[in-house]
Amino acid sequence: MTLRTLHRSSAILIALFAFVHIANHLAGMAGVATHIAFMDAARLVYRNLVVEIVLLMCVAFQVGSGLTLALRGWRLRRGFVPWLQALSGAYLSFFLLVHVGAILSGRVLLNLDTNFYFAAAGFHVPPYPYFFVPYYFFAVVALFAHLGCAAYWQVQHRPGLTRVLVIAIPTAVAAVVALLIVLLLAGKLQPVEVPAKYKATYGAFK
Repeated sequence: MTLRTLHRSSAILIALFAFVHIANHLAGMAGVATHIAFMDAARLVYRNLVVEIVLLMCVAFQVGSGLTLALRGWRLRRGFVPWLQALSGAYLSFFLLVHVGAILSGRVLLNLDTNFYFAAAGFHVPPYPYFFVPYYFFAVVALFAHLGCAAYWQVQHRPGLTRVLVIAIPTAVAAVVALLIVLLLAGKLQPVEVPAKYKATYGAFK
């Protein structure tokens, strides 16, 4: 099996988890309690020791293999889609490293339940929203765009409109979903009161 084939196989598992994770955030539109209830149910699967180890191994491999593939063809890359695929993949690598690192640190070092409030805290302690708004927004958009690029290569011999739509549609949907998630975490769709212990991780002890 080639590195690219293994990269795609690993991506399937990560994408499945990512879609559950995004659905978890969207469930929060019905209230924080709904978000946490959804998370508690999902954690029965992805917090299983074996499943979690496999997911973490996939993340590590995905980041390493993705950056390798991106750098390998950097100077040979031509056209919008190859660059979109490379740049969205590079951003996803950055996001995965930061996000997974933050979650593990929150759990192991800070002894926090990395739930809705852990994700939302950065939106409620200035000036961190300037980082977290684009950080989350572009992560969702990059995920869907990257998957759209993968689909593009499967239909590249079909009519031009089809090739455009397999990228444009998921990316447009992602922008809407990302905006909803950002607004939800920022407390713009409904009031969010982040407990002090979560804000304290950003130096806010009020």
